[in-house]
Formats: sequence, structure tokens, C-alpha cells
Amino acid sequence: MNWKQALQDYHNYLKIERGLSENSISSYLLDLEKLMIHLKAYEITDSPIQISPETVQKFIYDSAKTVNPRSQARIISGLKGFFNYLIFEDYRTDNPMDLIEAPKIGRKLPDTLSTDEINQLILAIDLSKPEGERNRAILETLYGCGLRVSELVNLKLSDLYFEEDFIKVTGKGDKQRFVPISNLNKKYINIYRGEIRIHLQIQKEHEDYLFLNRRGKQLTRAMIFTIIKQLSEKIGLDKNISPHTFRHSFATHLLENGADLRAIQQMLGHESITTTEIYMHVNRSHLVKVLNEFHPRK
Repeated sequence: MNWKQALQDYHNYLKIERGLSENSISSYLLDLEKLMIHLKAYEITDSPIQISPETVQKFIYDSAKTVNPRSQARIISGLKGFFNYLIFEDYRTDNPMDLIEAPKIGRKLPDTLSTDEINQLILAIDLSKPEGERNRAILETLYGCGLRVSELVNLKLSDLYFEEDFIKVTGKGDKQRFVPISNLNKKYINIYRGEIRIHLQIQKEHEDYLFLNRRGKQLTRAMIFTIIKQLSEKIGLDKNISPHTFRHSFATHLLENGADLRAIQQMLGHESITTTEIYMHVNRSHLVKVLNEFHPRK
């Protein structure tokens, strides 16, 4: 087995067996490609089956000089997964990553926006332009439903169950979940649909996508980033924000207002409650308030 064949087989495994998205698969394969470049630079001809712990350790050591601890930990985790796959398929009997420890990193707390900052961003949208109503609906949906940017751009008209107050969201690994949607959010989506989208010349195969560009095609992730960056600059916001910031703010504000952590987990589409628990650390003053309000010996 050579490296090219191993990468192709691993790609198929991640897609079919693990059900990962193409974005996630690309991240895994990129780290393996970096290992291949390292082997070529040192004229090492070991195959994936032959490569030794010492060779892999040298690669990890070299990569640590150019990446931060968080990226290094991701590389180590990704390579461990690849070699575990080779063991699973009976290509290897050992994992050369077993003795390599990932650097200890603190869990990064997500950036959030206050409700006032979110209002400022939405109010900064120029509604006199055709894309204004669309952009308002986009921000309201990112914040109102806590969507990932990929989930937003892939949202379809057929995913809108407004009579039931839900939308169907396709998340990581094509896993679907139903997320509640507020009347305010529905109002702005309906304004966009009824006053702007209806007048677009929609391109073939893009008819069902909710949010479209002016050429009638599905919006890209990059376009959502650009919209938010421009609005942030317009109001002079002193924070580095992205579409994901609205998702973090959605979860944080729900928690601060007393929402159940399990309910937030379901709405965000987190497989593990541990991922959702990061929001418990965002605002420690909220935890003090909960203790003072609910503990019997306050």
C-alpha cells in the first residue's frame, strides 16, 4: 500500500463509514499530506504500513516549530486516527503514534456578542438595497437558530416548517435535526422570500436554496463572512467576529437566561454534552447568580 492509495481508502472510510463532511475529511487528509511532504523532504520511502514511531515523532517535532499547540494537537489526533484505521483494516498491528502525547492546551472560550451589539449589526444593514432584507434574514437566522455557516447556506425552502415553528437543519456528517424558529425570525425570512427572492432569476438546481446571491445561485460560506465583516467595520465593532460568533452568542444567551443545557445541546447539534458545556465557562458571573438564587443555604 502506497500513500496515495492509503489516502484514497481513508477518504472513502471517513465519508462512507464515519459519515463526515467534505470539509472535515479535507482537514484530516491535509495533515497526512504534510506528513508525506516531510517524508519526501528527508528522502524517506517508508509506506504507511512500514513507517516507524521515530519517523513520525521527527515529523511531529518539526511541525511543532511552525504551528501553535492547538494545531499540533489536531495533527497528532488526526494521525492517530489514520493509523488506527490501518489497524482496523489489518494493514498494521501497531500505532506509531501511541507514545506521542499531544501538548496540553486550555480550552478556548468562544467570542460572543452582546444583545446590544447584535442589534447594532442588524440595524447597520442598508434595507434600501435588495440584499438588505436578505442579509437581515441571514443574521436573524444565524443568531435566532444557532446555525453553523455551512448549515445556513445549505438551508432549503423545503426545510422550513413554519407552521410547526421548526426548521430542518443538515449538520456535520449529514446528520439532520429540527431546530425551533421564532416568530420574529420567520417574519424576516418571509419578507425576504416575498419581496426580494421572488424577483430573482433563479438558476437551475438552486431553486430550493433559501438564501441566494443576486445571480440566483446559492450563497457561499465566504460571502456570509464578508457580509458580517463589512457590518462589523461599519459600526466600528472592536471584536474579531465571524458567522460562528452568532452561534456562540445564541448558546450563551440561552444559558444566561436559564435554558437547559441538554436543550441547547440538541439545538446546536452537538453529539456530546461536553462540547456544549464550554458555554458554562463563558460567563462566570451567571454561575454566581444561579448559586445565589437556587442554593438552599444562600
